[in-house]
Amino acid sequence: MDARKERAPVIAIAGDVETSILDTFTLEELNPYKFFDTASLYTARLVDPEQARSVFNTAIRTAILEKGPTVISLPGNIAAMDVEVESTHITIPTTPLLRPADGDLNRLVDMIHDAETVAIFGGDGCRHAHDEVIELAEKLKAPVGYALRGKQWLEHDNPNAVGMTGLIGYGGAYGAINEAELLLLLGTDFPFSEFLPGKKVTKIQIDRNPKHIGRRTSVDLGLVGDIKTTLSALLKLVNEKTDERFLAKHIEETNSFHNLLQHYVEKGPGIKPIRPEFLAKTLSDLAADDALFFADTGTAVIWLARHISGGRDRRLFGSFSWASMANAAPNAFGAQLAYPGRQTIALCGDGGYAMLALGDLLTQVERRTPVVQVILNNDSFDFVKIEQQEAGIVPFGVDFKSPNFAKVAEAMGAKGIRIEEPGDVRDALAEALAHKGGPVVVDAVVDPFALALPSHVPFHTMKGFTLSMAKQVLSGRMDSVIKTMKRNVRLV
Repeated sequence: MDARKERAPVIAIAGDVETSILDTFTLEELNPYKFFDTASLYTARLVDPEQARSVFNTAIRTAILEKGPTVISLPGNIAAMDVEVESTHITIPTTPLLRPADGDLNRLVDMIHDAETVAIFGGDGCRHAHDEVIELAEKLKAPVGYALRGKQWLEHDNPNAVGMTGLIGYGGAYGAINEAELLLLLGTDFPFSEFLPGKKVTKIQIDRNPKHIGRRTSVDLGLVGDIKTTLSALLKLVNEKTDERFLAKHIEETNSFHNLLQHYVEKGPGIKPIRPEFLAKTLSDLAADDALFFADTGTAVIWLARHISGGRDRRLFGSFSWASMANAAPNAFGAQLAYPGRQTIALCGDGGYAMLALGDLLTQVERRTPVVQVILNNDSFDFVKIEQQEAGIVPFGVDFKSPNFAKVAEAMGAKGIRIEEPGDVRDALAEALAHKGGPVVVDAVVDPFALALPSHVPFHTMKGFTLSMAKQVLSGRMDSVIKTMKRNVRLV
């Protein structure tokens, strides 16, 4: 499901019972068509060797061209057979150019010319269009915000960047996209509609996938096209705007919020327990320019979004569209196998790591893969705790006692590093990143009361937090409420 939602080209070869006992409800038999239907773009059950060429060809092309998972269900007796099939070379065509028709493109140009202020909000569809988006933004004096999946493509080398919106948002993005006269939604399927503008803002959406257009918010013009190709054509037609006041306002707002974000980073060396902001920013500064970063679903994603800097050669991964737990460590392990020697870093939650990653760690030791796993050890399912508070309830069932993951790692044959003192953060992370010849687990004991307040908080979220805090006081948890307030209003 992660591969389906993240549009990752995966080919899964699934075992199957022997053909002589198919559909007899024997041990471990399942119907692959039903079982994989929700996630797989193409599922095939190979019951005759003569199917091989056609099935393999289709599975490969579908996975790569449609960008998603395919499944080949392969019975053991078929897998063992010989087959006289000539080896074939599969040619994968280059992605075709796709842009709106001239009439629609001219309408887009007219709408841009008529608008006094323009903002841009981009997503993963801007993957190959960084330069075109930046050039258009500079020409239109437009602030550029981005969804989480657009951060790594639009944040770096972008003087007009104003951050993200949503509950993990930061900077001036929310204000820019909601106060502009015209908003360009480029290659994004951002799912949180309450953060997108209403009817007062004219909205134009451009996407390769027609199903994305208008399903998150109503749009005044929807165009089907590849972002890079469409903007290349658009740049030749639009006139340059001269008024920079709207852009300057939201750049200033972004810089102001950035200064707030830096509070616990700058004061981090003197604050115990360790602030996760300080840990993440230090990790970002020490990592290689082409590092591959992975974040577990939860607060690890917040710190990735806010404090791990992207770059032209850096990549940021997570279960951003599906939000499955405990993804960072196995994703980083897979990436290290695919790109041996390239720095792969997993930012993990303690709950997710205990759930899934410990089993993989044994395999990492066996393979001697240099995967760096940094665990945010706060003895809780932290993001679930925040969600419960947003819902206005007293947190329940989210606290647990984590082990010393560094000692666990050492018992398994990996290198373990435990960080409890903020003054040790930089040297410990540098040691972990320099380690070769096998996996390393960094167990960082971080502040369990650290919150990541977004630049814009919806009323229902504010109401839920207030109600939760009141209930916690009435239920005898005044100490937790005081610690939460004290550690998130910059008193230290």
